[in-house]
Amino acid sequence: MENTFKECLWKNFAATIDMLHNVIELCPDALWRKKDKFFYMSYHTVIFLDYYLSYPVKAFEPKLPYTLLPEHELPSEAMDDVFPNRHYSKEEVLSYINLARKKSEGLIGPHSDKDLTAQWIKKSEIGLHGLCPSIVEDYSLLEILFYNFRHVQHHVAQLNYILRSKANVAAEWISQAE
Repeated sequence: MENTFKECLWKNFAATIDMLHNVIELCPDALWRKKDKFFYMSYHTVIFLDYYLSYPVKAFEPKLPYTLLPEHELPSEAMDDVFPNRHYSKEEVLSYINLARKKSEGLIGPHSDKDLTAQWIKKSEIGLHGLCPSIVEDYSLLEILFYNFRHVQHHVAQLNYILRSKANVAAEWISQAE
């Protein structure tokens, strides 16, 4: 049953990552270059996708660095205090998504030997990167994977909404990944 569960989780989680990739890839260059909600939401989604896939958390090394900014310094379009160090290209973000997909397969793929009941983050790792919301501090690896899955899917839907309203396009639904 464990292999069946991991395979099902992998196919669905990877489909969500693929949908994130597709919605960003579909974004017109003119919209991407703007410093607006689409860019900041894309960055937010990718950085947290990677962070929540980090096990152990101390090994997290963001490929697209960020700075934690006080609220009064954030532009109105920013998602949160995790602010990208620069306006990354669409290709950089898509490449980062590909790395996160590989990372997720190593963590939850059907051949992974990770114990999904293990504690995701150690107490000593909580403040390391400034990204750990208190609501996930006690999550198991399985719980953080589901949380991550829902987080990415939530933002994919928002990004698709922005694309529909600003560019009259939207990415297709992916039912399962290979």
